[in-house]
Amino acid sequence: MPDYVVTLESAWIVRDAKSLDDAIGIAISEAGKRLNPAAKYVDVEAGMTSCPFCEQDLSSAIVVADTALVGLVLEMKVFRAESTEHAGRIAKSVIGKALRDVPLKILDVQEL
Repeated sequence: MPDYVVTLESAWIVRDAKSLDDAIGIAISEAGKRLNPAAKYVDVEAGMTSCPFCEQDLSSAIVVADTALVGLVLEMKVFRAESTEHAGRIAKSVIGKALRDVPLKILDVQEL
């Protein structure tokens, strides 16, 4: 059975954010704290999105009225999965248990 790297996207809400950089830092920190005891092997990064007009990379975070929505990218290695779909389900289950009530979407599954 092969090993996989699964990349998930998450939406994280940060309250009382004073700036965009502050919101991104808080979101990464909070996600890391919730993942640490159960899934400390998950890499957490700020997400990027492409501008539909100029195709440049933009931060996937927005701050309005001191409340931010931050897009995070979570990456996890899954060992001995039966298929790419199985690896995605495993990663989503493991990360979902640690990050309850946080929406997750599978972005990519690659075989190692």
